[in-house]
Amino acid sequence: MKPGTALRSVTDFLAGRFPVDKLDFHSMVEKKEVPLHKMSWGYYTGGLTLFFFLVQVVTGLLLLFYYQPTVSDAHASVEYITQHVACGALIRNMHAWSSSCMIFFVIVHLLVTFAMKAFEKPREITWIAGVMLLFLTFTFGFTGYLLPWNQIAVNATKVGLQSVEYAGAYLPGTLSELPRILRETFQGEASVGQSTLGRFYALHVVILPLCFVAVLGLHLLQVQLHGMSQGIDTPSPTSERFFPIFFSKDLEVWSVAFLILFVLALCLPFESFLPFPLLEPYDPLGATPAGIKPEWYFYFVYYPLELLPFWVIMLGSAVVAAGLFLTPWIFKGTSRKTLAFIAVAATLYLVVMTLFGEQIYHLVKG
Repeated sequence: MKPGTALRSVTDFLAGRFPVDKLDFHSMVEKKEVPLHKMSWGYYTGGLTLFFFLVQVVTGLLLLFYYQPTVSDAHASVEYITQHVACGALIRNMHAWSSSCMIFFVIVHLLVTFAMKAFEKPREITWIAGVMLLFLTFTFGFTGYLLPWNQIAVNATKVGLQSVEYAGAYLPGTLSELPRILRETFQGEASVGQSTLGRFYALHVVILPLCFVAVLGLHLLQVQLHGMSQGIDTPSPTSERFFPIFFSKDLEVWSVAFLILFVLALCLPFESFLPFPLLEPYDPLGATPAGIKPEWYFYFVYYPLELLPFWVIMLGSAVVAAGLFLTPWIFKGTSRKTLAFIAVAATLYLVVMTLFGEQIYHLVKG
């Protein structure tokens, strides 16, 4: 392909995905409609992801008033928030619960939109932005896990950073140095310490939120420009007005979600579901806790990593990541029934590995 032809193809692609003549938000709000079908519930999963992100922002800002990002004071400040600040335990529990809820719903949203083929032309950039939001959300979880500076968090972070460097052994040539450089960039020193905590703190409260808001803006802009995907094959689809009908329903869902989140944070401290005491301070001379494992949303990688060779998991993860970004082209022309089957299979894998991964591991290693 000639350079001029390639440039024209890229220009035509971007012009089709960013039709500037449609940038009349008042008109888009008035005319925007939401398709009605048996999977219309899937449209609320994106809104719930946004809702829990907003909860993360608000509760995170409140926690910043007292949190101290130093290895000497981080744990003590978290303990102070939990035990002495008015409503501190409630805010912290809401932050912890909403983080898991946000990760849960961003996964559900991606699976549902995949099954509804919401990535097809002209919504390729909508999909790619959504995949970027998925990875940013997981990075939120990884960086935030270290901030309380407790024994399990520090040791789990060490394992995670070491795993990044191990990937270099399976890359060719100069690429093999990239994981080591990445690990050193995040870690900042010979071992996990003050530099690591400072960098994770900066990522978690400044860099990642800015990136997330930017990509979210792109995602929402694409939804406004191209509308919502029909979702399923229907000969005569019906729809409802986005504003005020769907918008009011969305707010109702948010209200129920907030009530459930508030009750969970008030009655069930998040650390009560963890295998280790959350407020156990990190001791660099202490023993690594037995049975160390990551948060639940990394189980789908953790347990296979325990059962299969490292290179298999790394290769599989790279293929899946590339496949997610290239989904609009890989599955172009694929029927929605096939996509729904793939989405159900992926859901079953995630559920089985998350709920029964430990039993499967002991059964296989038995």
